[in-house]
Amino acid sequence: MSEVQVHSLLTEFDIHLFRSGKHFRLYEKLGSHSIEVDGQWGTYFAVWAPNGQHVSVIGDFNGWNQESHPLNVRWDGSGIWEGFIPNIGKGTLYKYCIQTPQGDRIEKGDPFARFWEIPPRTASIVWDLSYEWQDRDWMEERKQKSGKPQPYSVYEMHLGSWRKLDNNSRSLSYREMARDLVDYIVDAGFTHVEFLPPMEHPFFPSWGYQVTGYFAPTSRFGQPEDFMFLVDALHQAGIGVLVDWVPSHFPNDAHGLAQFDGTHLFEHADPRQGFHPDWKSAVFNYGRNEVRNFLISNALFWLDQYHIDGLRVDAVASMLYLDYSREEGEWIPNKYGGRENLEAVDFLREFNETVYREYPDAITIAEESTAWGGVSHPTYTGGLGFGQKWMMGWMHDTLNYFKREPIHRKYHHGEITFSLIYAFTENFMLPLSHDEVVHGKGALIDRMPGDEWQRLANLRLLFGYMFMHPGTKLLFMGGEFGQTTEWDIERGLDWWLLDHPPHQGIREWVKTLNHFYRNTPALYERQFQGDGFAWVDHGDATSSLLSFIRRGDHPEDQLVVLCNFTPVNRYPYRLGVPLPGTWEECLNSDLEGFGGSGQHGNATHEAIKEDWSGQPYWIEISVPPLGLSVFRRKASGE
Repeated sequence: MSEVQVHSLLTEFDIHLFRSGKHFRLYEKLGSHSIEVDGQWGTYFAVWAPNGQHVSVIGDFNGWNQESHPLNVRWDGSGIWEGFIPNIGKGTLYKYCIQTPQGDRIEKGDPFARFWEIPPRTASIVWDLSYEWQDRDWMEERKQKSGKPQPYSVYEMHLGSWRKLDNNSRSLSYREMARDLVDYIVDAGFTHVEFLPPMEHPFFPSWGYQVTGYFAPTSRFGQPEDFMFLVDALHQAGIGVLVDWVPSHFPNDAHGLAQFDGTHLFEHADPRQGFHPDWKSAVFNYGRNEVRNFLISNALFWLDQYHIDGLRVDAVASMLYLDYSREEGEWIPNKYGGRENLEAVDFLREFNETVYREYPDAITIAEESTAWGGVSHPTYTGGLGFGQKWMMGWMHDTLNYFKREPIHRKYHHGEITFSLIYAFTENFMLPLSHDEVVHGKGALIDRMPGDEWQRLANLRLLFGYMFMHPGTKLLFMGGEFGQTTEWDIERGLDWWLLDHPPHQGIREWVKTLNHFYRNTPALYERQFQGDGFAWVDHGDATSSLLSFIRRGDHPEDQLVVLCNFTPVNRYPYRLGVPLPGTWEECLNSDLEGFGGSGQHGNATHEAIKEDWSGQPYWIEISVPPLGLSVFRRKASGE
């Protein structure tokens, strides 16, 4: 049996960067790497365990013997143990056996492992990624679009429960997903797919948010190259890929990061800082340089090795506030006596600065649920530096409004208009996410009041309002066809609903909205700027009507949007418009093809010159019940 040989991939400069918290390509140095040394192939191992008294590699190659393959601790005080083992390579199962300061032996998976056994097995696997990417056109186009306004219509999904086979007993593999998902997303018109965390996680019902293998796609659905194939297929079809990233907490599983070398290495020792009460998990120590290395390296890893187009950062609010979900006495104030987590703030700023420096054509998106200022503002102005932020207030207010019976909505008109007071304080993404269809909340359509016709009409109106409202869009899987049951990861979506015309209509409406959004500059060119929006009439609470204008860069590129939140058709109705000429209806949620009545459409209308609702012209239209209508001026010659 081959012994461990002294060898290192780490230079003195690597160690300098590592100790100063500036080594952001650490995945190239730590972990396991198949290499050739003095003409002999084998695997180099390197692991950070500064408080370990003895570290060895155990695996299927040595019968999991804790003594036979000890690593060498570096002389420089970095706390890194390393060594080269000849004659083992790709596919080898392994862990690190670490003797703690207390003298115990613990077995840990590799924090930098590229591949893991299928849970509930917990060994890491030696794996050097090898894949020939075919997405050059996409990556070049991504560079060309960088910094320019563009539509983001995101299909959020869970890999393991989008579609299941064999009577809900098996999830699709990555390769099967590439076959089925790509065509579906292209037809539906979404610009991006966002995967709930695809990283390795031991507990399937955590949805991927309790990560143990930060550098590995879960092996449940195939090998790492199979996930690359899925990303590649989406890119070749013109679809961007975002992944959820979880730097906020990690699980306490014995093989994971928690108490990695017998001490609180990645997490704070004090539970008031290092334990999260919501998820019963550990909290990263953002003040430790080596931990910042690990996390930022991980972010860059997915952008580099997997061509991911952006990271949606989970639970940012829990990182920003020391007292998040904690009672008095359960948290430690910062050095100024405040509740802000200064180390996490610094980390998030450095994370964003590093991502945008290395990958300026990628995007970072924050799930941040508080009023923290400047989440999507540049760091040089004091912001956190994210590209976009989820508009959680819009989501809660809008869903609260829609669940009310239409007759009562006039008393809650502010719920549907309030978001426009602050809509341009951040670069907002409007989410109707997975969190809104779990834990007893039911499906989106369950929030809608009334009989079946009204529920479906309300759902179409909700989606129409979201797509016309300033900001980018996100919709969780199943919403696009009116899923009628709460999301359950143990079963696939209710695809059989698409055999029924009402649900076909919902899907056709979402498809139409997607394509309209993508092809209408007035909806995305100035979606983060106040001058891209203007009210026509936001004060008609009695009738529960809203009308507003969306504008693009060109002065004549304007839409007028009308929302009717009651089941009452209104005709004739005067709608103020900003420009003269002939106006035509370009969207109507009540058309038969979408499941509507088809009785309240509008032909072209000549604008009448007379001030109305603050606009210099008006047109006379029919307002569809529980419906949305959108009008634009016909170009001369049409």
